[in-house]
Amino acid sequence: MDKQEITALLESVAAGAISVEEAVLKLKTAPIRELEGYAKVDLHRGLRQGVPEVIYGAGKAPEHILGIAKAMREAGQETVLVTRLTPEAAALLETELPLRYDPRSKTGVIGRLPEPTGKGTVVVATGGTSDIPVAEEAAVTAEALGNRVTRLYDVGVSGIHRLLSHVDEIMSARVIVAVAGMEGALPSVIGGLADCPVIAVPTSVGYGASLGGVAALLSMLNSCASGVAVVNIDNGFGAGFMASVINHLE
Repeated sequence: MDKQEITALLESVAAGAISVEEAVLKLKTAPIRELEGYAKVDLHRGLRQGVPEVIYGAGKAPEHILGIAKAMREAGQETVLVTRLTPEAAALLETELPLRYDPRSKTGVIGRLPEPTGKGTVVVATGGTSDIPVAEEAAVTAEALGNRVTRLYDVGVSGIHRLLSHVDEIMSARVIVAVAGMEGALPSVIGGLADCPVIAVPTSVGYGASLGGVAALLSMLNSCASGVAVVNIDNGFGAGFMASVINHLE
């Protein structure tokens, strides 16, 4: 829906031709923007769901990512998040858009980061340094969606005193993302200390019997700590997104 169509719709509301509820419904179901047969950009997802579309970069041609991002910016989206973004695609985006690229987490933020609007702080913790790429995907996602983020990295159970030195941050968080590979014990320990939701993220970090993160996934699914939910292996984006949803609840 372009500016003229929105103007006409608002004029119809002002004239009493349609109700406010009918106008909101039309805006929520406004047409997508089709890009030369390779993408249908959902420009009104933010209106429907509260969060605009996020670009998943893996498997997309760099020029397609650029086209989608430009369409979103032209529609007025000030912050565009791109996940699983390769260095090659990032190099192309940087030629035409204001991109902040983090090669470690393969995330890109186009435009400015929004001011935090979440009710509290999202804590992102990792068992080890090797888990940081996934954790950063979660942290950058949460920041791009308007949250204050505190990072607690390398606080795994093999040196539990490292985690216990951050009890204040854990107990004051509104939601915690706990990222771990190996046996995936970190979320259970954090869940026993925190009074807020804990989102567990298993990573593919570990030796052979970790089975690419399946061992950590099963450990987290079987956590004896209450209040722990689990996302897919290496899904930092999903954890950061859900943390933002929780942090924006009244």
